[in-house]
Amino acid sequence: MIVILKQGTPTEEIEKLVGIIKNLGLDAKITEGTGKTVIGLVGDTTILDGKKLQANKYVEKVMTVQEPFKRANRRFKQEDTIIQVGDKKIGGNTLTIIAGPCSVESEEQIVGIAKSLKATGVTALRGGAFKPRTSPYSFQGLELEGLELLKIARAETGLAIVTEIMSTNLIDVFERDVDIIQVGARNMQNFDLLKQLGKLNKPILLKRGLSATIEEWIMSAEYIMSGGNDNVILCERGIRTIETYTRNTLDISAIPIVKKLSHLPIIVDPSHAAGLAWMVDPLSRAAIATGADGLIIEVHNDPACALCDGQQSITPEEYKELLDKLKIIAPVVEREL
Repeated sequence: MIVILKQGTPTEEIEKLVGIIKNLGLDAKITEGTGKTVIGLVGDTTILDGKKLQANKYVEKVMTVQEPFKRANRRFKQEDTIIQVGDKKIGGNTLTIIAGPCSVESEEQIVGIAKSLKATGVTALRGGAFKPRTSPYSFQGLELEGLELLKIARAETGLAIVTEIMSTNLIDVFERDVDIIQVGARNMQNFDLLKQLGKLNKPILLKRGLSATIEEWIMSAEYIMSGGNDNVILCERGIRTIETYTRNTLDISAIPIVKKLSHLPIIVDPSHAAGLAWMVDPLSRAAIATGADGLIIEVHNDPACALCDGQQSITPEEYKELLDKLKIIAPVVEREL
């Protein structure tokens, strides 16, 4: 349920209304919009009589939200959420570009790539320290050593770091050391992990599950937000379909759908979607043209020798060429790069 207050409602009246709502055992989230205040009610709203709320002289409208997600709902907050990461913003008019290798392999590798990306104005550096792999015999990442190397790259370049968390056991380490915590596709419905991340005041990059519906994906964001952390970035990374030519199928339609349903920023991972380096360019351009808030791209200085996903990684030179193309598209969709 959403309560829209009239323009100019006094602060004490807002607090009084919130008090009434909370006394009924419901949570109330206040959002300040363009001249109006919106109170979002979370919980079993069947115990509340909307007509009584409507009788309040400061209430303009009471609306019922049909979707199961509440805090992430566009009706709760009409303005797009913008997430601050250092001196960069994710969401809004400026496109976010996160780039880096699939896996951290060495100090020379990650620092070298970070320095080449820094010169392009990239938003953040991605790199896997803990790697979830289908096969237990595949490279699993350098783990804590890899995280230390990411920190060195950050110290050398000033870039924020993005890396994937695998377990609740590492929450404290990631809260201390990582700027944007990534939840991978396989952990999208790891609800214990999502609940713990909801207690942090840290941006969370939430990837869509391999076979998750859009509603299930946003509901996972809701798990994080229900704990008090509204800094969620959604990431479309392709879903599993009958097609076998590509690694996954990039769901371009998810971008405008998410924009309609939610106020959260959405970025696209064309590397994991296609699994083929030559497709990163066209899929990136398509994502920006469709309204995505940014991209997360795998960039490796030597893809042929990469320990993980070299076949879908582009070189720093190819990445720079892609940026030149995106700079042409961005103004067309009223964005800047």
